[in-house]
Amino acid sequence: MSDLIESDVLNAASKLVACFGENRVADYFNCFSSDADFIFYTYPNSLPNRSAYEALWKSWVTENDFKILECKSTDQKVRVLDANLALFTHTVETTLSTTGGTEKVLERESIIFQKIDDSWLAIHEHLSPLQA
Repeated sequence: MSDLIESDVLNAASKLVACFGENRVADYFNCFSSDADFIFYTYPNSLPNRSAYEALWKSWVTENDFKILECKSTDQKVRVLDANLALFTHTVETTLSTTGGTEKVLERESIIFQKIDDSWLAIHEHLSPLQA
């Protein structure tokens, strides 16, 4: 059972990363539950739900012409917590563009997935810079 959950969570995480990396914004946000919360080291406040993150994303696009160009995920690990909850961690290399130019960012990320109505959705995301 644990192997099946791990496989399902890896598939859900792969979908989330693919949507993000291909700048499919609506599909990306649909990988999160509506009450998911977010902690980003690049933003001073935690975001209490998906709509708050969507609003922040829209402000990045409007103010800086923000766009994801590519995302690579490595060092993927899944820790099954129970039949409906799992922790996914990985290293993320993101290439993005803004009015300031193109930038490559290396980070670590933890995402908690929960099985909701037969789908694995992200309910919490925490992003940290990768220290060299």
